[in-house]
Amino acid sequence: MKNKRRTILLAALALPFAARGQQKCIDITPEDIEGPFYKAGAPARASLIDPVSKAEKLVLSGSVSGTDCRPLAGVALDFWHADERGEYDNAGYRYRGLVRTDAQGRYRLETNLPPPYSGRPRHIHVKLLPPGGKVLTTQLYFPGESRGADRALVMKMERRPEERTATYDFVLR
Repeated sequence: MKNKRRTILLAALALPFAARGQQKCIDITPEDIEGPFYKAGAPARASLIDPVSKAEKLVLSGSVSGTDCRPLAGVALDFWHADERGEYDNAGYRYRGLVRTDAQGRYRLETNLPPPYSGRPRHIHVKLLPPGGKVLTTQLYFPGESRGADRALVMKMERRPEERTATYDFVLR
């Protein structure tokens, strides 16, 4: 009987830790507004870097998974953001690009750091288009600059000598 109680107690203690380990897959990425500057048809490219821009380089990477924590391959991430003057290119596709997740659900985008503009915090727009799934439109924000945005949409940042790096893991229904 003593061993049975001990097993039950250990199982009860382990359950919250197992649930906490899966918490990141339970928290579905929140939606956020598309804004007025979305433009369909962005070219497939993993680098949006403009060599003439004086803005810092930014490398954004992460993963896309389902609520079951399984990676989602082939998800299209349609990124767009403002240039260093806070303007969007509506005539062409500057700072617009489509990246697909690999077999492990990973993505990577290189770009120039967008600025805050017109009272808006610095942000990057993204539409996630899973094969046969529901489209998620959201925005990613920078630490300390989110000004009222959902905290779940704030990227993790690191500054390196040659660039800034950001990570964000999306969870889709």
